[in-house]
Amino acid sequence: MEYSGYLPIWDKLTAEQQNRITQTIEFRKVKKGTHIHDSSAECLGLVIVRTGQLRAYILSEDGREITISRLFEYDVSLLSASCVMPDLQFNMMIEAEKDTEFWSIPACLFKNLIDESLAVSNYSRNLLSSNFSELMWLMEQIMWKSFDKRLAAFLLEESVLEDSPVLKITHEKIANHLGTAREVVTRMLRYFQNEGMIALTRGTIEIISKQKLEALGNA
Repeated sequence: MEYSGYLPIWDKLTAEQQNRITQTIEFRKVKKGTHIHDSSAECLGLVIVRTGQLRAYILSEDGREITISRLFEYDVSLLSASCVMPDLQFNMMIEAEKDTEFWSIPACLFKNLIDESLAVSNYSRNLLSSNFSELMWLMEQIMWKSFDKRLAAFLLEESVLEDSPVLKITHEKIANHLGTAREVVTRMLRYFQNEGMIALTRGTIEIISKQKLEALGNA
């Protein structure tokens, strides 16, 4: 029951509730690029990441993507349990950014546990609060922070995640993360290159001056 160590409420469940989770929890391994959830389809349930990296994003009416959050090892998310949140009005998508292993607790079971257990109810409320705090932070960034600063911060974050100054990422992918058009990303990356912050080659972006990007992102 390795997954029990990922759930801080496990010891607050009854033996019968623990057994129901054990009998229904699903373990999956997915390849990079796999779409594992679409809120217009069947509920995936509570997601617990064992290894890898997932990306949660929403789609605009014109099909433009914007990343809401990323999920890493030990992260738990309710964003994939739309039937637990019937008032959720936007189309939530989740894809694997890297080869990923995760567990999912069926949404119907988790909803029953919320109704039965105060500990689970409080835990789910805290999860939702955290998820939507990330969303509000993102909205503030979009509304009040200029795109050059957001792009600089994104490149630095990617460098940390990949543990490398050389990023193998397309302009289209960056646009999807930041909720803008590819052409906007390309123009700004060329500006960064002219300013000596990065070097562009086909399919890669190399960070040349971390200090300049940090100064821009923090300005």
